[in-house]
Amino acid sequence: MTATDTALTGLAQGWCALSLLHGRIEGHIERALQAGHGLSVREYSLLDVLSRQHDGEGGHLQMKQVADAVVLSQSATTRLVTRLEDRGLLTRYLCPTDRRGIYTNVSEEGLRLLEQARPTNDRALREALDEAAKNPELAPLVRTVESLDSAV
Repeated sequence: MTATDTALTGLAQGWCALSLLHGRIEGHIERALQAGHGLSVREYSLLDVLSRQHDGEGGHLQMKQVADAVVLSQSATTRLVTRLEDRGLLTRYLCPTDRRGIYTNVSEEGLRLLEQARPTNDRALREALDEAAKNPELAPLVRTVESLDSAV
């Protein structure tokens, strides 16, 4: 296989198209969330992930799991948690069964903001997908993303 192999070129083109779609969607959602709610995409994602925690077996996520879910390093996730905690949107507390563990929960204020921001996020996602579907290179990826929605 060489650098000019058509399969490799096609694979690279597919990756570029996927990266372009992701960037357009994230940028559109970022602008909408910032304008409407003062939240970044990462902040929204973190609130959303943490809001899905529950009491019971496996209900609370460790910071590594949270970092993986929001696609950030652990140190970047910790900084993000601290920022949202400073805004009163998150709280941290010691794990009741392992005093070394620290849990992070969404505060009532954070849950209210998340619920207000969710329709904005969903609307911006729909708008970004609709716009991307007009691009022949991105349209197949849009259809794939949309098919995932019906599969869930």
